[in-house]
Amino acid sequence: MGRMSVTSPSQAGTYRSGFACFVGRPNAGKSTLTNALVGTKVAITSDRPQTTRHTVRGIVHRPDAQLVLVDTPGLHKPRTLLGERLNDLVRSTWAEVDVIGFCFPADQKLGPGDKFIAKELAEVKKTPKVAIVTKTDLVDSKALAAQLIAIHQLGLELGIEWAEIVPVSAVADTQVGLLADLLTPLLPAGPPLYPDGDLTDEPEQVMVAELIREAALEGVRDELPHSLAVVVEEMIPREGRPADRPLLDIHANVYIERQSQKAIVIGAKGARLKHVGTTARKHIEALLGTPVYLDLHVKVAKDWQRDPKQLRKLGF
Repeated sequence: MGRMSVTSPSQAGTYRSGFACFVGRPNAGKSTLTNALVGTKVAITSDRPQTTRHTVRGIVHRPDAQLVLVDTPGLHKPRTLLGERLNDLVRSTWAEVDVIGFCFPADQKLGPGDKFIAKELAEVKKTPKVAIVTKTDLVDSKALAAQLIAIHQLGLELGIEWAEIVPVSAVADTQVGLLADLLTPLLPAGPPLYPDGDLTDEPEQVMVAELIREAALEGVRDELPHSLAVVVEEMIPREGRPADRPLLDIHANVYIERQSQKAIVIGAKGARLKHVGTTARKHIEALLGTPVYLDLHVKVAKDWQRDPKQLRKLGF
């Protein structure tokens, strides 16, 4: 996509554009924050750790800047080949962005996961780093103050100089605008990178797969989140429909690793899969702005997280 200038001559010298990425241990609120800043759902959110597998870019348009948010998977100690690939993806992203936001949930004390990431981050010397305390709606002011001090201390210990330390709540919409104000000056001067109105550069097919996966993860048992992958096989407009009543046919496969997991995803008499389909379809129709017929099939891809060939097939 070509660059498109939306600056007036008076702003030309001050307009900024660049990439920011949010890092943090799994479930630190990175995706929810991305969606709050962009103002719409571009990253899938779930209360299960490790839900983000693709680098989702959300685009924040401001009069003075364009901030492109890169949402990476949570960095963690890998147990599988998939885990190693996700970590490599995170590190390569850090090297390419203009600013890094490290998300610390306000309701959880700093733990080994935060220190593991902070040590890695201390090696990335040149990129400015902003500490973001997320989920501030879940704690009182005393707990929040303690967390802010702990984060400042962590920076001192590891030689990380925080450009800013900002408390936010994406859910309560507290200080989200302020965060955008603070990230903007850390971006390089330059014209917009994407046309006005674009909210993400993710291919629609990837986003549709992510919405199906999010619906499939809702309310399932703990053993499933890592084992679930979704591949959209095709998206084609239904032929012979009147122009004012289009219908998009989407065929997708939900992959799990073991036969025993199939029953969990499908549910009694197919009830769970039906619910997944209904939930996902609503979100997909909102995303694409068109009525959708969603055809879902559940397939077993044995131990796919450890198999390089299957990982490739499933898009990792």
